[in-house]
Formats: sequence, structure tokens, C-alpha cells
Amino acid sequence: FIHMPSGFAYPMANPRYTWMYESEPDPGMDNRRVHCPRGKTIGGSSSINGMVYIRGNAQDYNGWAEKHNLPEWSYAHCLPYFKKSETREIGGDDYRGADGPLHVHTGECKNPLYNAFIEAGQQAGYSYTADMNGHQQEGFGPMDMTTYKGRRWSTAMGYLRPALKRGNVMLQPHTLATRLLFEDKAGTPRAIGVEVEQNGKPVTFRARREVILSGGAINSPQLLQLSGIGNPEHLKPLGIAMVATLKGVGENLQDHLETYVQYECKQPITLYSATKPLKMAAIGAEWVLFGTGLGATNHFESGGFIRSAAGVKHPDLQYHFLPMAVRYDGNSPVEGHGFQAHVGPMRSPSRGHVRIKTKSALDAPTIQFNYMSTEQDKKEFRAAIRLTREVFAQKAFDAFRGEEISPGKDVQTDEQIDAHIRASAETAYHPSCTCAMGTGEMAVVDGQGRVHGVQSLRVVDASIMPLIVSGNLNVPTIMMAEKIADAIKGQALPPSQAPAWVHPQWETRQR
Repeated sequence: FIHMPSGFAYPMANPRYTWMYESEPDPGMDNRRVHCPRGKTIGGSSSINGMVYIRGNAQDYNGWAEKHNLPEWSYAHCLPYFKKSETREIGGDDYRGADGPLHVHTGECKNPLYNAFIEAGQQAGYSYTADMNGHQQEGFGPMDMTTYKGRRWSTAMGYLRPALKRGNVMLQPHTLATRLLFEDKAGTPRAIGVEVEQNGKPVTFRARREVILSGGAINSPQLLQLSGIGNPEHLKPLGIAMVATLKGVGENLQDHLETYVQYECKQPITLYSATKPLKMAAIGAEWVLFGTGLGATNHFESGGFIRSAAGVKHPDLQYHFLPMAVRYDGNSPVEGHGFQAHVGPMRSPSRGHVRIKTKSALDAPTIQFNYMSTEQDKKEFRAAIRLTREVFAQKAFDAFRGEEISPGKDVQTDEQIDAHIRASAETAYHPSCTCAMGTGEMAVVDGQGRVHGVQSLRVVDASIMPLIVSGNLNVPTIMMAEKIADAIKGQALPPSQAPAWVHPQWETRQR
């Protein structure tokens, strides 16, 4: 199921492949605990994710550069590394790569509902975009996925497996990092290795040059805190000796929250038929034998990016369209044919944290997202529901659209929409920003991933984003790794001159 694109919900819910973390009860979510799976297998979370290839918006990276004193992270500096990492199946151009490790397939949109969604978006007054990872993100169009010949193309497939063949990379399975090791060098701590638990026994690995931590937005701050890097107020009561005081470690936690707008489908053309045992067996057999058919796609083949209101400079709402009414984790499928749009705000101002509770790496940290904690969150979700209903009301869906399943026709007022979001919204599984890049008091690393106040230690993963990007996080994280890999080698690709589209009347028009 890891390798079968349509089966991604299974490893995500399997403790063999996933750290089955849960958040603390969240006040903004009716005190629900939110599932927070993280990859516990080769390739990390890229081996259990939804395989959506989205880069984010150019203005995200320009914002990093301008607002967080990171000039080397502008879009012009990042685009060459997006290109370097990618092999786009249908070819490269000024924005897309043609010879990188990460294979990218564009959704074929054979089911008529995919194109109905794209057409409805245009009928509602939005743009068509042939490539939301290219010149223009804003609009409705086909989506890309990280698959190759019908199989998931994770970082394990694209990067690690080829590296293992070189002979200078060693993979240590069944190994848990428990603590970073330091020595004091002229008053400044220097990372010299990693203590791990391997098959139940403690083992130490020494570093000749640097230690590079890539544990992700939950486990990187956890390991830093276990090693004495963080806020003394949280670490000293646990009896952890301080190595470096960095109050931002584990703070600034950001995520994407989303909901589903679902309708019954009047025609029996959805994926509901594929949930029947005989049909599932046939789909599996075709995929095993040929790598084709419904097993070879993540089913997110069309989508869109729009702005929730005039005055928003770049899209803050994202759509994934699915020709079935079902939860993202595969549970609680609606009985009967249906379709849905996953929609949610991309740049929530809510902030949470990750903090260890004990001195053991085996104990899950406290994860508190603080979803829906601001009025802006509520405003954007209200707009998301209403704008999505407007899209589905267009002529393109007249032949398909039945009754609204969720939120339901009785959910109309601001208060009713707010209550629906609290009760049913879900994470899009994009935790980030807990070891943020930058120069301020809460920054943890510099623009090359080097931990402030410590020598020979870097963090390179989604945790170092200073601000979450407008889209899925797998591809931006790979770009960041490519870019910092060059920085470690003292190299840098020249910045791109390719322009990025911004709606010319964004200040006064929503579409």
C-alpha cells in the first residue's frame, strides 16, 4: 500500500509505518484530538503522504525573504531548486524540471467530474491555469502528483535508493535517535554525534564534520529539546541540562486545516463503485500486473487556488477535488455516489507548539495546534464554504449535482459554519515551522539551516519554514533540502528571472 497511490490512506493509519501522534484536545475544535501521523519508514512522511505535487506560491518565498530577513529564499532563488529536483513527465520549461530525481505525473482527468470542477471554476469567474506550479498558481486546473509508472515516487525512491548504490551512504533501519551529543569548544557547544537506540541497545555515532537533523516538524524540535536545546522554562523542570537557550524550538507550529464540501452525484460515475470487494480486487490486479488503472492515481487530479476576498494578494484557499464523498483518511465513506472538494485556508495566523513531556525519545511530545484561534480563521472558512457552494452551483455540475451532503443545506449562518468547522474540519497533515529560519529571538536556524548558538548542527526539513507556504509541503521541503545541500557544498544555482503572476486587480477584485 505504500507504493500503490490509491492506497495512501492505509499506511497513514498503520503504526508500523507511522508515528501515530495525536494533538492535545483543541479548544477551537470542540476539544477534539487531531490525528498527526508522521512517517516511521524509509522516506519518512513522503512514503505515507497523499503524493500531491504543489510548490506553494511565489509570494510565499518572497515573504520569507522580505519579512524574515532571508534574502536568499526569495522565489527567484528557490525556483532553480524546484526545477533541479524534478522530472516532469510532460517536459520541462522555465518553471518545470526535466532531469531531477523526483518524478512528477500530471492527472489525466479521465473521469468527467474532474473537468466539470475545472469548468465550473471558470463559469464562476475564476481563471484556468494549465500549471498551478508554473507561471500562474491562481485558478482551476489539473493537478500533479509524485508518481512514476503508477507507483509512489517518494524521497526514498528518488534520492535514498540511488545514494545507497554509491557506497558512501549507510542506512540504519530499526534505529531511533535519542539524543544529540556535544562538546564545549571555546565556550560554544559543538555537535559531535548522535546517540541512538538500535534494536533495543544504545549506540553512538560520531560526526567528523556536521550533524544534520531531518526529523520533521514534530521530531526535530523533540530531539533538540531532549538534547538540551530549547526553552529552559520547559527543559529544566525535566532535569535536562541546557546546551543552548533557543526559546523558539517547538514554537510557531503551523498547519493547514481543511473541510469537505460534498454532494450526492446523480450519475453512477464516481469512485464509490471502486469500493466494492470484486472491483477492488480487479483494480489491485491491474495495478500489480501493469501499474495502471485506478490503483495508479491518488485521485486528486484537478483542483484550484483562489483568494477569499479582494485585497488578498495571492491565493489563500486551496482546492483538491475528489470524485467521491469520503474522508481523507479513508474512513466513513458516504453510502452512494458523491463528489467533494477539500478546501481550506493556506495561511492561518493560529500558532501552536511541540514540547517534550519526559526525557525519553519514545514518549510522544505534547502537540498543540490551537486551530481556529483567531477571527481570521473563521472569516476564511466561512468564505471557503460559501465560495465552494457557488462553484458547485455552476452549469457544469447540473448533470451531476444532487443534494448537498456536507456541510448540509441547513448550515448557512456564520455561527452554523463556525460550528461545522469546529466539529468536522480535519488536518491536511502539514505541520511545519517549529524550528524557524530567521534572525529574531524566536528563530532557531539561519538561512542555511545552521542552529543558532551551536556549531556543526543543522536542521533541514519542514520545521525550518518561517511561515507555512500556500500549498502542500512535500515538494517545498524537498526544494529546501536541495538548496541547503548546495549551501553545505559552498554552491548556489543562479537565481531565475522567470516572472510569477499576481492578479492585476487583486486589491479590488476577489476573482
